[in-house]
Amino acid sequence: MYTIGICDDGKNTCASIEEMILQYAAKNKLRLDIQVWQAGEELCKYLEQGGHLDVLFLDIELIKLTGIEVGYFIRNRMEDRGMQIIYISGHSAYAQKLFKTQPMDFLVKPITVQQIDASLELAIKLIKSNSERFEFQNGRDYYYMPYSEIIYFESNGRKIKIVTMKTEQEFYGVIKDLKKRLPKEFFPIHQSYVINETNVVRYAYDMVEMNNNTILSISKSFRKQVRERLLKG
Repeated sequence: MYTIGICDDGKNTCASIEEMILQYAAKNKLRLDIQVWQAGEELCKYLEQGGHLDVLFLDIELIKLTGIEVGYFIRNRMEDRGMQIIYISGHSAYAQKLFKTQPMDFLVKPITVQQIDASLELAIKLIKSNSERFEFQNGRDYYYMPYSEIIYFESNGRKIKIVTMKTEQEFYGVIKDLKKRLPKEFFPIHQSYVINETNVVRYAYDMVEMNNNTILSISKSFRKQVRERLLKG
């Protein structure tokens, strides 16, 4: 069972997205619980009272509390990094402004069935990957770490460092072999760095800022691929 939220001040938009989500659920034999709001304040109240959402379709241009402000509330006030936020808007100029709220996707109205299907497919894959773990060996001991907790990997000689919000761990290995073991949300930005896309909060031409405030350089050979990846919306 997945809980999907829709927050848009347009009744017709909410109804249309809800219908497309239901069609996706029927095609893929998924059990869904869909919640709908037309104001950001109502959504925030639901979350404050203990409500849970796996995926949220969130309009940016809400009447009072904007979608971006709701995103900050979810990530910072509620400290929820697992919810997959999919922003929707009638304009395409917001992409760079959204990084600090770590959205999964950005859709421009009018929303199509193809957009909803692609977004839900990715969201469900990410939700499932949050329960998957990275295995590594340090000495004689084996360790397991949820992929969702890993911010980035850093190569230093024959060792690779795993960086999370709470700890750093090391193991012997090389980046080339590491990349083959990782889910799709991990990708290289430098010969020494492989980052978790879901933990990027700011992007510039030659750097990314991760959600632990670390700034990592993007090497020249990766800049085009990184830009296409992070600004795909």
